[in-house]
Amino acid sequence: MGKFKKKTGGELPAISTASLPDIVFMLLFFFMVATVMRENTLKIKNNLPFADQVEKLDKKDLVMYIYAGKPSEAYKQYGTEARIQLNDKFAGVEDIAAFIAAERASKREELVPFLTTALKVDSDANMGLIGDIKQELRKVNALKINYTTRKGNVFDKH
Repeated sequence: MGKFKKKTGGELPAISTASLPDIVFMLLFFFMVATVMRENTLKIKNNLPFADQVEKLDKKDLVMYIYAGKPSEAYKQYGTEARIQLNDKFAGVEDIAAFIAAERASKREELVPFLTTALKVDSDANMGLIGDIKQELRKVNALKINYTTRKGNVFDKH
């Protein structure tokens, strides 16, 4: 019969790190898939108006956003009048046609008829600027327009 020997040292065996790279890459892949990148940094005040009859847009990837409002506190060097923001930069009314063309070019051809232009306009912006934006959209045949609002009572001023 064999003899059993007692271990003299009380040390723990080394931890195997063979599967550690697999775990790290699996977590990396998960966060790459699950994370949504923010597209635009808002440079204007965007206090949206209220509306009582609101519908949600189904496909947000088919929406082109045009922001309008006064520059926020960090961008006061651009003045106090209402400005247009396309993507991450201030723009003029004349830049809207190029913006729409670039957005259409970035989408597949069969999706272009379904593109919607969403106007995110500050509630204090003047109607003249909105009228100019709509005129430019008519010139480039971008006729599907959505006004982005907050749900609530129209007469609330909060």
